[in-house]
Amino acid sequence: MRQRRLMNQINVVPYIDVMLVLLVIFMVTAPMIQTGSVDLPTVDQVPQTPLEAMLVVVKRDGSLALKASGGATEQAMNNNELLRELRRAIERNPLQPVVIAADRKVSYEKVMDTLNGLRQAGIQKVGLQTQAGSSGR
Repeated sequence: MRQRRLMNQINVVPYIDVMLVLLVIFMVTAPMIQTGSVDLPTVDQVPQTPLEAMLVVVKRDGSLALKASGGATEQAMNNNELLRELRRAIERNPLQPVVIAADRKVSYEKVMDTLNGLRQAGIQKVGLQTQAGSSGR
């Protein structure tokens, strides 16, 4: 009977299979874990602002102004004065629409704070004014 020689090689095929399975698992799960940037939509056509809507203007420096429905001039005011004036308008008309027109350079947080204040004041119909055209991206 012949004696068997010891084999001094490692069979790497099972290791390669395991590594390929792990690679596929990481490739599938990695996009689910990452938080990406938000790609906001652009608008081609802007809906017409209702004529009876009150316009809340958030300027570049963060200051607020109110342009009453049908009024040609806007009145600069602080947040408390704005909410007080809008509450009066809501008492007269509970479904009074309000549109927020914010400068594109204003921080998103300032716009959301204004929107949150309007909701707390009891305003149910709130919209954001946009501008038609290229998005500037």
